[in-house]
Amino acid sequence: MKIFQVKSFLKHWLLRVDEHSLHSPFFYDFYKNVIKANSNTSDYTSIEELRNRLAQNHTAISVADLGATSHHFASTQRTIAQVARTSITPAPWCQFVQRLLRYTRSKKVVELGTSMGIMSLYMATDPHVQVTTFEGNPDMVNIALTNFEFFKKQNINLVEGNIDKTLPNHLETPSKIDFVWMDANHRYEPTIRYFEALTLRMAEKGIIAIDDIYHSPEMARAWHELRQHDLVYGSLDLFRCGILFLDPTLNKQHFICAM
Repeated sequence: MKIFQVKSFLKHWLLRVDEHSLHSPFFYDFYKNVIKANSNTSDYTSIEELRNRLAQNHTAISVADLGATSHHFASTQRTIAQVARTSITPAPWCQFVQRLLRYTRSKKVVELGTSMGIMSLYMATDPHVQVTTFEGNPDMVNIALTNFEFFKKQNINLVEGNIDKTLPNHLETPSKIDFVWMDANHRYEPTIRYFEALTLRMAEKGIIAIDDIYHSPEMARAWHELRQHDLVYGSLDLFRCGILFLDPTLNKQHFICAM
């Protein structure tokens, strides 16, 4: 972990609160039923078996860094196992997102950064949830599509191509988005730009979650700016990810919590 991330973690650890300090009824309930709730891990056994198979697959692939440079690799040539072990969102966080979707009854979901499709599969566990996921790396697209086909998922739509071009095209449709998982371009300018574009199509009580908010100083800068955005009425800093609530009834509240 880089020095910046260590310092950020220590600051987060010192400032974090638990349910006893959450005076907001909404955030108290969210903390108890989403952040600290336990998932039935047996529901996701098949997805985790897939993760394990990917982590043992040494087939070489090409992974271009379309956003911020990876901390783990100096080359774009990697194996499926290397990417699976370092870049796929860990199971506890996938289960957290799935609990969030169930708690908020989100139906229309957008994911920026499909990778190999593990998070997509978690979010699409409920067949009534429609996931639209965006990925720019052809090798990742092929792997993810294979995984979606294996699970016979009809409620995942993968949009291939540079997100800078494919996302604006998608947002031309009038349908509202309930939840967004942003895990694509870990840099300041694209993060701000994607957020601004997405807010034009978010539901009134929509939620945007940003992964790796302390990946770098510029990501931390983007996070701190976005949580103070005029359209953000509540936010949670969970260190690994930040959650932005667009519900105007929340009255501009911000909390730092631990998973």
